[in-house]
Amino acid sequence: MSESPPVALPGLNRLPGHAIRRLHQISVGIFHQEVEKLNLTPLQYGALLTVRDQPGLDQRTLARLIALDTSTTAGVVDRLEARGLLGRQLSPQDRRVRLLHITAAGLALLAEAEPAVARAQGLILAPLSAAQQRTFMQLLDRLVAENNAFSRAPSEGAG
Repeated sequence: MSESPPVALPGLNRLPGHAIRRLHQISVGIFHQEVEKLNLTPLQYGALLTVRDQPGLDQRTLARLIALDTSTTAGVVDRLEARGLLGRQLSPQDRRVRLLHITAAGLALLAEAEPAVARAQGLILAPLSAAQQRTFMQLLDRLVAENNAFSRAPSEGAG
């Protein structure tokens, strides 16, 4: 007996949530394809970039800026620290708080990753014309900013 083909749900691909989930899968796949040799995930890249741009921030602030929950952020920071890409220092104001800084190895990895990340972003948007890319990003920014409060981990940087 032959298997019948799977039945597609009518309209599934017309649901924005489904399309956004698929685009996220695709964007992560493209990122990994381009950055694979550097052993760097999109979350790790975002954390490194944010700490580089705001040295001395604490882990909770990092979580808010990159829209992650604190336990996920802790895991990302632990892995980056274990690789020697981030360091933690005790805060002089509050010894319970550890401040994050990027190491020389972290800076070198970001510099090496930059062309691959740029290629990945270009590939994600490649099916669109330059004008469509600008419009898409404007609309995407608006959707993220206007819906930020609905996130389980709202970003302070949205909007």
